[in-house]
Amino acid sequence: MRRPTAVDLFAGAGGLSLGLEQAGFDVVACVERDPVHAAVHHFNFPKTKTLTASVTDVSGADLLDELGLDTVDLVAGGAPCQGFSLIGQRALEDPRNALVAEFVRLVVELDASYFVFENVKGLTVGKHRKFLRELYAEFEKHGYEIRSPWHVLNASHYGVPQSRERLFLIGGKRGLCVPSYPDPTHWPVEAPNQLQLHPAPPTCEDALGDIPDADSFDELRRIDEVEVSFLRPTSSYAAYLRGIERDPGDFSYPRDFDPRRLTASARTNHSGVTRTRFAATECGSVEPISRFFKLAPDGISNTLRAGTDSSRGAFTSPRPIHYRFDRCVTVREMARLHSYPDWFRFHRTKWHGAREVGNSVPPNLARAIGSALIDAMGLEPYVPSEVLRLGDPSLLGLTVQQASDYWGIENPISGRTLKGSYSKRTQAQVEAESVPCSTAE
Repeated sequence: MRRPTAVDLFAGAGGLSLGLEQAGFDVVACVERDPVHAAVHHFNFPKTKTLTASVTDVSGADLLDELGLDTVDLVAGGAPCQGFSLIGQRALEDPRNALVAEFVRLVVELDASYFVFENVKGLTVGKHRKFLRELYAEFEKHGYEIRSPWHVLNASHYGVPQSRERLFLIGGKRGLCVPSYPDPTHWPVEAPNQLQLHPAPPTCEDALGDIPDADSFDELRRIDEVEVSFLRPTSSYAAYLRGIERDPGDFSYPRDFDPRRLTASARTNHSGVTRTRFAATECGSVEPISRFFKLAPDGISNTLRAGTDSSRGAFTSPRPIHYRFDRCVTVREMARLHSYPDWFRFHRTKWHGAREVGNSVPPNLARAIGSALIDAMGLEPYVPSEVLRLGDPSLLGLTVQQASDYWGIENPISGRTLKGSYSKRTQAQVEAESVPCSTAE
């Protein structure tokens, strides 16, 4: 018995890392350029080697040498998707598409047996298919076979209470057993004929019904965590994420954490007018002024988005409205809708924390893909006996400058021009607005 090794590129806070670990992988290294997200990943995955760098600066040979390995079983990741250029004869040679080419390079240099590439479903539409065809050809040139056709998977089909579609490519070295895409385990109620075979995904109430209202705790105006008395779990989904029951399909390392603490729950100071509008909005519809979606207790969430980073205006992600309370959901509630367990921590600010959830692959979806790979490898997953202690809590509150100093790198947003209506703001102002007591909405 062994746990296969994986490297997570463009790792963010670690949704893909967690799903692969739950499937039975050991994520031995991750690469994340943003020092704030890298610090959060390091907190949650203390055994993983964290490289705070651009993938363009990472050498596969050097990483293998540092890890003491000759090869890895899997390289996974999704290059940032600000938009891919199709100008010129070869899309992969366009510098604006360089991160995808770097993904291919590292798969080859790490001599990975398998890879998983994740990205926006827009790459499968119209002229962007040219980009995918080139990506297939590039991998095939290096001796990899890709499962065809590519698949766009919806997280709600894999036990996530959220409609979220993403493109996945799965490939392996020629001659290995390349897995098929995982069959759906859940079907939305819009497909009643399928419900005879699979249950509907968890609902918003299944995910959130046991979490007390963050607005009931004054402490959450200043900090993001407080000791609470949770309500009785409304579903096995909530019980798994709370850690009350062990999910039989979860083969991750157990974490040592305090289940009495409600974390990632900094309050938002909505005005009375805003709260009145939110209360008057019907569940399952869009509030007409903010354009925020109001969750329905018996439905699933819309796609949770990340907003923008500091270099592109630092816009807050549009968190949906809670179905019961006249406020937007907290970061912890977003995490529940994304299938993160409660031990998993995020940056203490709503801005960074919401970005970390919205940018990530839902762990349950990543687990389904990882499980298909484990099956193709002919391995039997198991729960390790080692219980991991989470990292230093100070990692969860670092500003960009503090996180850069922690990792010993140059501040990645220093000197950049911030675009849009934020173009005249200084970096110091941006960071000041993302301290834990920030309640801007």
